[in-house]
Amino acid sequence: MKVLYDIADFETDKPVILTQGTFDGVHFGHRKILSHVVNEAKKIGGESVLLTFYPHPRLVLYPDDNELKLLTTIEEKVELVEDLGIDYLVIIPFTQEFSRLRASEFVRDILVEQLKVSKLIIGYDHRFGRNREGGMAEMINFAEVYDFQLEEISAQDISESIVSSTKIRTALLGGEVHLATEYLGAEYTITGQVEEGMQRGTTIGYPTANVRVNSSYKLIPKNGVYAVWVYIDEIKYAGMLNVGYNPTFEDKKWSIEVHILDFAKNIYHKEISIAFVSRIRDEQKFENLDALISQLREDENEIRAVLEV
Repeated sequence: MKVLYDIADFETDKPVILTQGTFDGVHFGHRKILSHVVNEAKKIGGESVLLTFYPHPRLVLYPDDNELKLLTTIEEKVELVEDLGIDYLVIIPFTQEFSRLRASEFVRDILVEQLKVSKLIIGYDHRFGRNREGGMAEMINFAEVYDFQLEEISAQDISESIVSSTKIRTALLGGEVHLATEYLGAEYTITGQVEEGMQRGTTIGYPTANVRVNSSYKLIPKNGVYAVWVYIDEIKYAGMLNVGYNPTFEDKKWSIEVHILDFAKNIYHKEISIAFVSRIRDEQKFENLDALISQLREDENEIRAVLEV
């Protein structure tokens, strides 16, 4: 897959089958659209193209809104899209100036003039252009004017619930990582650097890696204890993860800490990825260290059962 951060670098003499959008999470519905784009391109010997934006438009349009958390960083999105077989990922820098493009200008200048779209495939709820003024009705008109094919993908349902990035965020913030996995088609993952912590885990037989997530906009699931997979140098390990404030202790500092099962290597300053499998319990405050250690042993047994290790 070719990743282009400048649309002027896009060149091809083959028919272009294209879809567009933010594709945060690259969830089940997104995957269906992207797989369809790939298949349609293969049928006619064309190029499959995803046009997306960075930063996320809401981060530019509402810079003071600190509530938005994203399911994927741009690096994660590139990796997920590549796995689906897309030929070109075109990433347009989203700016205030770009946001003011009218729907007609976006189609004419970007899709037609620069990307030379032959067929556009979009989701059922797609909006585009300044103030999201463009929808399916407008796009049908543009397709006729500029002579490209247009296809709309209908809503994708899981258990009668429409898949959306918003629903996935809600599931994760509620600790429902199983539901998020269904929607995403894969386990939800965070990536970060291992930093030195308070070393308390080592003194009680459960050393932990303190993880600083790479992006401040990355969504972190609800506080609690989780069964996770930990990826270090592309090797997968089982882990028990705590997200929260360690209420048994007095410092009340929020952190992400993972105890990697059957692992004793020094991984300070390494980048690791953590995939959420199952939420085990809420955070608890224990009366003393013995009670905490006893609960950690129970957590470990449950997590080993969940991960089958």
